[in-house]
Amino acid sequence: MNSRERILGRVRRALADAPADEAPIARDYLREHGRRTVAETVELLAENLADYRAVVHRCTDDGLPDVLTRLLAERGARSVLVPPGLPPHWLTAVDATRVHDRAVSTPQELDRVDSVVTGCAVAIAETGTIVLDGSPDQGRRRITLVPDHHICVVRVPGQVVSSVPQGLERLDPARPLTWISGPSATSDIELDRVEGVHGPRTLDVVLVGQGRIEST
Repeated sequence: MNSRERILGRVRRALADAPADEAPIARDYLREHGRRTVAETVELLAENLADYRAVVHRCTDDGLPDVLTRLLAERGARSVLVPPGLPPHWLTAVDATRVHDRAVSTPQELDRVDSVVTGCAVAIAETGTIVLDGSPDQGRRRITLVPDHHICVVRVPGQVVSSVPQGLERLDPARPLTWISGPSATSDIELDRVEGVHGPRTLDVVLVGQGRIEST
């Protein structure tokens, strides 16, 4: 008998005298922690993103092309990976060479791309998490994992939720979900932080609203 069989045997013995029709225990979990206004929820998202070392920028929809152009220029990006459904006007003023999201692209080709720009599916304020689901404005999962610089656009407040349960309600579990909480990072046994091991080393998040929002 191997370890798996021994563990399963103990579980079966522990449940042997339990009624077969016993109802599961209902746990009354909170759907969110505290009550916040929409503005407070967006501020919490920005704070938690910054805590994870993402760089947060804010602008109006009209100002988004200028912000993206500036971020790519400051990065010195000569090439930018573009998902097929990214709104064309986002990159109208960008001089960098567009690289299309193709199934045949090799990891080596993707690694040579300077930056990638995507939208998102949802952003979760309490955890500072951005979720991508492979929609046309986000592209294949690997295009946000291989290039070293990711710019992600979040529409405020439509794509912002307070908590993980609220975020899950908006997501399709059958889609390829990528959960991003800051730039890629890991720590070794001595707790030395290393960034860029399994994803972008730099994450810029642009919060786009329709009101008067200043770029930062």
